[in-house]
Amino acid sequence: MELDISSLHPTKLYHHLIRTIVPRPIAWVSTVSSAGVLNLAPFSFFCGVGSRPPTLLFCPANRRDGTPKDSLANTLTRQEFVVNMVPYSLTQQMQLTASELPPEDSEFELAHLETAASVVVSVPRVRLSPVSFECRLLQHLPLGDGPGGANIVIGRIVHMHIDDAVLNSDGFADPELLDLVGRLGGTLYCRIRDRFDLGERP
Repeated sequence: MELDISSLHPTKLYHHLIRTIVPRPIAWVSTVSSAGVLNLAPFSFFCGVGSRPPTLLFCPANRRDGTPKDSLANTLTRQEFVVNMVPYSLTQQMQLTASELPPEDSEFELAHLETAASVVVSVPRVRLSPVSFECRLLQHLPLGDGPGGANIVIGRIVHMHIDDAVLNSDGFADPELLDLVGRLGGTLYCRIRDRFDLGERP
């Protein structure tokens, strides 16, 4: 199959992308609106950028009406956000928070999720997430406008939370104990079950 990007409908292109760029980690982004409403939403176009400075990015697309999603609007207003990782035990709640709610409603309440206070930023984190990254907005790059328009949000990590229960004997997070989920295409997700070790580089 050869795909001419210039003639492909955006919806079809989107589905090709999410079914081939796999698996994708999920950024469960918590933010707070200017009115103080807690927001929580998952984004699977997400990755770490680097450790110097410690940075990550997530990519919220605009709503169908072309307006920014609450996560982006809140981040631009407050200049901070928290990325929570999603363990298998919280997948149902994560899916609930993907619902498009009015700005005055909280996904934390919808999914019956407890918050925990952050240390540096004013945005709370998901209490039961095994890993959370407190971030300050470093850069916002709008790549497209209108419905589905892409945005890159780059955050500088200013504090990390790692649950002691997921640490190995070396003091680092153990993939098996984390039991994080990844996004595939459509409604499919995956868990980190099969792993292999290539050993030291030659």
